[in-house]
Amino acid sequence: MKWQIDPSHTSIGAKVKHMMVSTVRGSFAGATGTIEFDPASPQSGSVELHIPAASIDTGDEKRDGHLRSADFLNTEQFPEIVFKSTKVTSATKDQFVVVGDLTIRGTTKPATVNVELAGVTADPRAGQRAAFDATATFDRTQWGLVWNMPIPSGVLVSEKITLEANVAATPVAVAVAA
Repeated sequence: MKWQIDPSHTSIGAKVKHMMVSTVRGSFAGATGTIEFDPASPQSGSVELHIPAASIDTGDEKRDGHLRSADFLNTEQFPEIVFKSTKVTSATKDQFVVVGDLTIRGTTKPATVNVELAGVTADPRAGQRAAFDATATFDRTQWGLVWNMPIPSGVLVSEKITLEANVAATPVAVAVAA
């Protein structure tokens, strides 16, 4: 079954270590895309997720401006972060490993995402609603996010980023033949 991601009920977050001790969190708004998912055959599934890069919000305007700049996401030249799955495997009944291509700043590299089906329920407006929780951790420098500053305890920003997504989706309407 094909599902469309519901941007108003989906949250995408990122976290990274600052000065190697504290964690800074940010969020992205307006994620869109599709999910092909059949609980009886999860390995035949797929995901395509589009995240507006300029929507990054860490609660600090100066930091957000720096993250949007060419030092990091370069959102003027690369407005979207995109994930397209290439393989889905079942870990347990409701947990999956999704491998795919993650594109950030025009660089595409393989990434692995751990996904859990939070549930499928009746939705009075859309018929059904599915929810998925996903987590991926990666080295940002592999995607060209290399800006940093040395400090006595190491560097200002860790290379490791963790993305966390809570995705809600509704069925894609099936066109009726005329």
